[in-house]
Amino acid sequence: MTDDITIKKPTGKLGVLMPGLGAVATTFIAGIAAIKKGISLPIGSLTQLGTIRLGKRTEKRVPMIKDFIELAGINDLVFGGWDIFPDNIHEAALNAGVLRKELLDEVQDEIKEIHPWKAVFDQNYVKKLSGNHVKEADTKYDYAQMLMEDIQNFRKSHGLERMIMVWCASTEIFMKPHPVHETIESFEKAMKENHQAIAPSMIYAYASIASGVPFANGAPNLTVDIPALTAFAKQKNVPVAGKDFKTGQTLMKTILAPGLKARLLGLNGWFSTNILGNRDGEVLDDPESFKTKEESKLSVLEYILQPEVYPDLYNDFYHKVRINFYPPRKDNKEGWDNIDIFGWLGYPMQIKIDFLCRDSILAAPIVLDLVLFLDLAQRTGMKGIQEWLSFYFKSPMHAPEIYPEHDLFIQLMKLKNTLRHLKGEELITHLGLEYYD
Repeated sequence: MTDDITIKKPTGKLGVLMPGLGAVATTFIAGIAAIKKGISLPIGSLTQLGTIRLGKRTEKRVPMIKDFIELAGINDLVFGGWDIFPDNIHEAALNAGVLRKELLDEVQDEIKEIHPWKAVFDQNYVKKLSGNHVKEADTKYDYAQMLMEDIQNFRKSHGLERMIMVWCASTEIFMKPHPVHETIESFEKAMKENHQAIAPSMIYAYASIASGVPFANGAPNLTVDIPALTAFAKQKNVPVAGKDFKTGQTLMKTILAPGLKARLLGLNGWFSTNILGNRDGEVLDDPESFKTKEESKLSVLEYILQPEVYPDLYNDFYHKVRINFYPPRKDNKEGWDNIDIFGWLGYPMQIKIDFLCRDSILAAPIVLDLVLFLDLAQRTGMKGIQEWLSFYFKSPMHAPEIYPEHDLFIQLMKLKNTLRHLKGEELITHLGLEYYD
């Protein structure tokens, strides 16, 4: 490692706190139990199966990432969380319908003892859901104190020194930054006054940061992406990351759009529609929650293709996104894309994508990697926005003076170069001229 970077050893257990023990969280927890028992492999996890090249290609040093840098192991993970329904993880996973009953039965003993704590919930922010397993308090500030008490009790009961919180709950209604979001003082005052600009997810993020726990936002909610909480995270030496797990259709866009741009192929229009039938689909059936998701999904192409830099190719392309709730499909989402492109001399061509994906299957390894990388960040003394984790998000958090990086391949290079930097290894530029001089 470099002289000025010290990575503390990941000793003891690592607590994983999750608001929302629904399809994503239960798929993640049950999946970890299955992996521990040797039933399955952690497919899709960069921390578990990924490698990293070190030095020149001729050196042939390509260790596993988990062998290269000091990450917590999956056997160190301890789970806890909140939900508006009281079902234990086994029951909730069965209800979610993502994993086979046969697999869930094999890990039943490991997951049935995990029960959710009562959630902080307000139906005004998620209009399609209701549940009775919720906390009651006079103010939003009081709710934050109750969450902090849950965190502290979890810490004590499991003897934990380190914890991570990952928002796995539903998409809230669309919210714009408000003046009460500017400073931690105005934010705390607004919580005490029950201001409508303070959404439940923000209360969780505040409680997490105030407790010294790194926070990742897996939904497109505004949540931690406001000046008050990003500054609070720096003040508390807490890493934060977000937002919105990059899983199905947007994952395809961040793979394909860089290829079109690399070959300088033009774009006239990109129409995307989805059907899904899980709780997320039900929530997104509400126009106000869909608006939050739409904003997250629409921004991707603009930033990757840079119409202001390539006006002849990408100026005024039409981009439309639709999400339709279709109960029979449950968690098995289907995303259709019709892409109208043009090439040499302006001749038109088309690309069609039909991605029959499983949202929670794609999200679960993201949760695992974020838990382990955020824990690494905190043990290394990193704090505030962790842009190097953009690889995992549809709407990556970033410094206010720069634009977000959406290109999946640049994001991966940024992530791996960050790991090389932490260990004092040479950064990889892929220039390669030294092989031919």
